[in-house]
Amino acid sequence: MKLASVEEMRFMDRHCIETLGIAEEILMENAALASVSLIQSETGIGGKKFVIFCGTGNNGGDGLAVARLLHSGGGRVKVFLLGDKAKFKGVARTNMAIIEKLPVEVSRLQSAAQAKKDVAHCDLIIDAIFGTGLDRPVAGLAAEVIALVNNSNRKNKKKVLSLDIPSGVNGDTGEILGAAIKADYTVTFGLPKIGNMLYPGFEQCGNLFVAHISFPLSLTENKDLKIATNDYVPLPHRSAQAHKGSVGDVLFIAGAASYYGAPYFAALSFMKSGGGYARLAAPKSMIGKLAVKGREIVYLPQEETAAKSIALKNKKKLLEAAAKVDMVVIGPGLSLDEETKQLVKELSAEIKKPMLIDGDGLTAIAENTGILQNRKAATILTPHPGEMARLTGKSKAEIDKNKIAVLREAARNLNSIIVLKGAHSLIGYPDGHVFVNLTGNAGMATAGAGDVLTGCIAAMYGLGLKPPEATRKGVFLHGLAGDLAAAKKGMDGITARDIMEYLPQALKDEREGNIADQYYTPRIII
Repeated sequence: MKLASVEEMRFMDRHCIETLGIAEEILMENAALASVSLIQSETGIGGKKFVIFCGTGNNGGDGLAVARLLHSGGGRVKVFLLGDKAKFKGVARTNMAIIEKLPVEVSRLQSAAQAKKDVAHCDLIIDAIFGTGLDRPVAGLAAEVIALVNNSNRKNKKKVLSLDIPSGVNGDTGEILGAAIKADYTVTFGLPKIGNMLYPGFEQCGNLFVAHISFPLSLTENKDLKIATNDYVPLPHRSAQAHKGSVGDVLFIAGAASYYGAPYFAALSFMKSGGGYARLAAPKSMIGKLAVKGREIVYLPQEETAAKSIALKNKKKLLEAAAKVDMVVIGPGLSLDEETKQLVKELSAEIKKPMLIDGDGLTAIAENTGILQNRKAATILTPHPGEMARLTGKSKAEIDKNKIAVLREAARNLNSIIVLKGAHSLIGYPDGHVFVNLTGNAGMATAGAGDVLTGCIAAMYGLGLKPPEATRKGVFLHGLAGDLAAAKKGMDGITARDIMEYLPQALKDEREGNIADQYYTPRIII
């Protein structure tokens, strides 16, 4: 599903109203009808008591339209305004005028305490304070109301519905602007906003639903919308005549003293994800111990530096080996030895095959990113935020505040497909497309999980997907395996090994069509 920035959504609104002639009243009414449909299914309406907090913008207008529909459905509604009703404009003012003619109680809030009793005795709180255009920290009365709602939700288990986006969440970044509503449900209108899908905003939404409110497909599926959820990518058919060389032959250049796990998990996860032939070039002193654990892997012993990492003198043989495989993975557990970093840079410049660079390989290549710009074959980078900071020269705080903008710039400048790892990992293409992945969980924040991802992406390429789609599918299946592990064992304490061991089940579920829809897209209210 496509995602929209705040400005893109404003354009769609204007296009519907000014070009297509869809009255703004229709758009707001459809948004309210979708919200009330969800309320009916979740709590019921007749005889129920609802408290609605409305700001004085269009989000407040949505709240007023919802109030009118709830009243007509037999609900008992009380509306609290966080501002002067004279500030309402356009269709929001129209809904205010209608509400004033109905037996619906409307009060202007002077303090949050004024609403405390009603909140304590209601069946549902509806948040219509701020919409997606909020760009300043929440303060004053709004902050007090948000605190009241969140306390009631946390302590008294009062359910909360947010309209379009939880108030206080930035619609473009998911950033919490000082304070934000913690909703149980959010109905977002037209398309999900970027802030609905990125953490921490996503977590504030609760169960997220989308109402298209009569936007035509020419808007919601417009090719110019380059940000989307990581939707379904079909797995290639596995031929009955497949052999180890036909489903991926990948060279892994990885490992150093004290880093036994990274090369093992990367190479074996490749095979656990359906890859056929894993060749692991690692320091020769490691091979014996690695082979005890991973007998399925083919080992290429490498000469060592004094620190027992891979020496630069191996370059010629590694280039020869790289020329014979489908893809090269470089970086897991390589160490930051200066000689080994130089090897990474020289190999990256000369290898002609698609490459995936991870871990210590990213730190090495960050010293000369021009190498990536000149590569002709596809390059995939899989940084966590710290590695992304080294690649881009930006601080982790800058990256965290505006992930998508930083990712798009980096993918373009580095001529690479980039996976920015984290909660809802992002996949960025050099052409500006970004995909938000919805699989995975907090239990995957564990050493070695990234190495498992590396192997999984390589396997998807080996199975026949092109590098962009292989990256998306690898990220998806890696997260799904983590979710399967967490479902069986709980999030606390799952390890990279657990994630790896569930990769075959993830592929099986994928091939059999047993994947829950919410892994691909938010639920839609027609």
